[in-house]
Amino acid sequence: MIDWAGRLTPYPTELIERFRALGLWGDRPLASEFHEVALRQPDHVALATAERSVTYAELDEVTDRLALGLHGLGLEPGDRVIVQLSNQCMTVIAWYGMLKAGLIPVCTLAAHRGHEIGSISRKVEAVAHLVEHTPSGFDLVRFAAEQAAGHPTMHQILTIDADEGAPGARLEDLIAAADPAAARALVDDLQKAIEPEEIAVFQLSGGTTGVPKIIPRLHAEYWYNAKVYAEARGWDETSRVAHLIPIIHNAGIVCGVHAAHAVGGTLVLSSANLDQALPVLIQERATAILIGHAHYGIVNHPLFDEVSTTMKQVLLSGAKVPEKLFEAFERRGVAVGQKFGMGEGLFTSTGFDSPRTLRLTSVGLPISPEDEFKVIDPDTAQELPDGEPGELICRGPYTIRGYFDAPEINQSAFIEDGFYRSGDLVKVINIDGMRSISMEGRIKDLINRGGEKISAEEVEGLLVKHPRITAAAVVAMPDERLGEKACAYLVSNGEPLTMAEVQAHLQSLGVAKFKWPERLERIDQMPKTPVGKLNKKELHQDLLARLARAMS
Repeated sequence: MIDWAGRLTPYPTELIERFRALGLWGDRPLASEFHEVALRQPDHVALATAERSVTYAELDEVTDRLALGLHGLGLEPGDRVIVQLSNQCMTVIAWYGMLKAGLIPVCTLAAHRGHEIGSISRKVEAVAHLVEHTPSGFDLVRFAAEQAAGHPTMHQILTIDADEGAPGARLEDLIAAADPAAARALVDDLQKAIEPEEIAVFQLSGGTTGVPKIIPRLHAEYWYNAKVYAEARGWDETSRVAHLIPIIHNAGIVCGVHAAHAVGGTLVLSSANLDQALPVLIQERATAILIGHAHYGIVNHPLFDEVSTTMKQVLLSGAKVPEKLFEAFERRGVAVGQKFGMGEGLFTSTGFDSPRTLRLTSVGLPISPEDEFKVIDPDTAQELPDGEPGELICRGPYTIRGYFDAPEINQSAFIEDGFYRSGDLVKVINIDGMRSISMEGRIKDLINRGGEKISAEEVEGLLVKHPRITAAAVVAMPDERLGEKACAYLVSNGEPLTMAEVQAHLQSLGVAKFKWPERLERIDQMPKTPVGKLNKKELHQDLLARLARAMS
């Protein structure tokens, strides 16, 4: 076991014992949990994509072989691997292969660039960087090679679909060269040495300042998180769970990969592009799907009627859900509800048998009977009664007890015996005698762009590095497709900057493109509150007025 003393905040021993006594936490690491499912139903399809379908036995064997290949490169249990992959069959193979080799995936986005990756990989002391060849657009293989230069711990580039002669080791070659029997023996030995309370995965938090905070997820609690989510949905081996949002992401792993496999179901995986995804969902007869704001347009797609013929349930996640979206699914006999979740842990969802008004206006209650939550006054931390809006705080059997190696942040992010301060503004409502959580906004200054959280403060700090920008404020701008986009208010000395100049500046800093402002407003000075603070409420009202005038 790696000694994470001072860097990992553990669950209290008495809680671990309680969760295990209740049957919530298992006694196996993640990869072993998957292997046990594969042994029970080897011929059942575990993964279906546009490329191919893979049975549990096939997925179990190919990931064993990959683990042997990774081990042969000198990668050791506990080594951290930066992961930048899109939704494809090899991504799921890579995921389980890393876990079987005892490696710790660090779940970054394919859209992240040097500004994010450089800091994250050094923080976790990553030794490998896994990327895919992209035939058009940004060259991730070249990017990985550039990031490795001068990196104190990085010594291995791993690739998928890369050309011969490209930097690094191709996962396809590692698999082809591995003997299945030797691979299974090695994986058995490696897994026996892993404690279920060890770190399994690093996820990332959107955060309100700087680059993302690092979320340590443990083997036992992470599998439980997925299993209880699947059970709350009523899934079993007949469920065919479709997933379109990034799979190397907390929702992708918990709600997609692990949830489907925890109950022996099938993961139907496709890209975010509906024109590409819906034919796959139709072909594979998907029965359930999680949809974020970026995919609300599915109800207007020409293939919607056909895809809804096999769909039994849909969970919606994101901004306030339009009633017409509910109606479109309901008219076709699809059960519809809402979900809320965070990389730090807590998931809530509405039951499909809950009153319609509750499912339409709220995100339900936590999915585990051991989850705890309160609504507090964000200033005084005093608990508030139902009906009053305040900050959501939570703790439970799969909510972290602290960010990785972040003692100063943890002092303010965690209070009252391990309760996590989410920064989300909520209130508890009562409908037909049932309590439920209603999302009311955010306390944290974040922009939710199609499910990806953008820290306004982070982007503001990057903008003012430009020599002609003297002040910057980033506010959320409503967007029909993505929910929100970033609008930057800028004060400049001299000629106002063009959008092209702002984009070139952020690109030079290696900032992920999804964080770039998509609208600029030039003003002479920033509005202030009576106590001299930046008045973002006034800026947001100004933006809404400008948008309304543009539409009239």
